[in-house]
Amino acid sequence: MVYITSWDEFVERSVQLFRADPDSTRYAMKYRHSEGKLVLKVTDNIQCLKFKTDQTQDAKKMEKLNNIFFTLMARGPDADISEVTGKEQMETQATKRGRGRKQ
Repeated sequence: MVYITSWDEFVERSVQLFRADPDSTRYAMKYRHSEGKLVLKVTDNIQCLKFKTDQTQDAKKMEKLNNIFFTLMARGPDADISEVTGKEQMETQATKRGRGRKQ
């Protein structure tokens, strides 16, 4: 198993792998606190894609990949994932207001 060094390539190939065979594709994460490393793995038992990082800024990227996979699993493999980004969701959550007093 070879690690993919480019994040964009890993995401693109992972989505292609899922769309090719959504029933047998798995996505797993493993974090080792002692080493400070995060390993992401996408496999369909034939092909295995792995990405390893020790950068904390990659956690946001991982969140975006989670949102992509959630969308594909919920809406089907042919769903449009162009609208799925972590940044847009965070902005919409920040603009929501509670039931408190109007200002």
